[in-house]
Amino acid sequence: MEQISVFDIFKIGVGPSSSHTMGPWVAAQQFLNKVEDKALTSVKVKLYGSLSKTGKGHGTDVAILLGLSGYDVKTIAVNKIDRYIEEINVNKRLNVNGAQSIDFDPSVDIEFLQEKLPYHPNGMTLIAKFKDGLKIEETYYSIGGGFVVQEGQNEEQVKNTKVFPYPIASENDLLKHMKNSDLDIYDVVYQNELALKSEEEIDSEVIELWSAMKASIYNGCHKNGILPGGLNVVRRAFNINVDLIADKQYTSEDEWIAAIKTCNNSFSSVTKWVSCFALAVNEENASFGRIVTAPTNGAAGVIPAVLLYMLCFCETPSVAIKKFILVAGEIGSLFKKGSTISAAMGGCQAEIGVSSAMAAAGLTYCMGGSSQQVLQAAEIAMEHHLGLTCDPIMGLVQVPCIERNTMGAMKAITASQIALAGNPESAKVTLDEVIKTMKETAEAMSDKFKETSEGGLAVNISVAVSEC
Repeated sequence: MEQISVFDIFKIGVGPSSSHTMGPWVAAQQFLNKVEDKALTSVKVKLYGSLSKTGKGHGTDVAILLGLSGYDVKTIAVNKIDRYIEEINVNKRLNVNGAQSIDFDPSVDIEFLQEKLPYHPNGMTLIAKFKDGLKIEETYYSIGGGFVVQEGQNEEQVKNTKVFPYPIASENDLLKHMKNSDLDIYDVVYQNELALKSEEEIDSEVIELWSAMKASIYNGCHKNGILPGGLNVVRRAFNINVDLIADKQYTSEDEWIAAIKTCNNSFSSVTKWVSCFALAVNEENASFGRIVTAPTNGAAGVIPAVLLYMLCFCETPSVAIKKFILVAGEIGSLFKKGSTISAAMGGCQAEIGVSSAMAAAGLTYCMGGSSQQVLQAAEIAMEHHLGLTCDPIMGLVQVPCIERNTMGAMKAITASQIALAGNPESAKVTLDEVIKTMKETAEAMSDKFKETSEGGLAVNISVAVSEC
């Protein structure tokens, strides 16, 4: 049985896409392990399927260059990315892993091919040649959420090897474990995580995740201007924050959050804040900023927005952050196991839909909901995202992606409120059933609505493009 840690679902990384940026970046890093200590003469990259069709807009070529250069997705100075890439383009040289400088022209040595590899739409091949005549060629697939599988492997070969005390493949498994052990959903998930990490390590990673989420919201709310890419999308979180925060003074993230708690908390203001939080994260994501995949980059704003909504307007203690993240992460893993979290496989229901279900579950648990209400909240949130297509204009994770995070956050809050007010025993649809339905919907969906920019808004909206 596939065992996915919560900390596999949540990853700190760089935008704009977990499947088209982070995945290829990770694949390039893995390829470095194949070529280390060998005298290189050349490296070439071939991109297939969705990686080719929307790779430019998603920064796939940029990610691979950074990965091959030896930069780590978690620690790179994001404000220097433009400089690093410009140096490669101008000098036509690539410093592989910071150790070997070779001739490399990105416009020639990275090929965007139209064909699709059979295993997954997000395929890439990296080819290295050496002075001794040796050649290494490896193919990788970015399967969503920053997860990568090498050709010749399958997902079974890259899973956790430790055995969870409560193995979970479905909602039904969760319910059985809770019934047999007299534990609630959080306790079951926590016991599984303890099989992989100590309590101190878990707490440390939760703090690290929330710190990154909080920073992405704060940074996005305090940057003005136009997003990169040529679509001329104006940042909006900045002006919303200015309007809502009014004349309140602060000098740090925590002081800003404290100030928000003292603002007008009318229904209108609260909903504007939720939208502001979500917009901020995904504006950062769209500009190669640091965010947390949750479960993907394109949907990275939903969970931070709902988490900060909870902390600012629901009077929950800060300890609730850990519970929120662990419960939400488990819901994300159920969707990955039972369906997909890749927009190239399932459309945007696999990103915004899953993130909304995760956020609804986490919020419901922290608001005192039963485990059954938690699962019902996740089901409600996904039920109303079924069939959502992925149709980014110009292949950029901007329109409609950024606004969709605000909608996913609001749907998560609504789903939680409905579940908390209802009796799960009277529910007509289970989470397992909605995951199965999502998978069937994804399989029936036309490829042009799966992160190819070949359908929907991507082809029906006329835009004025500028160089950026």
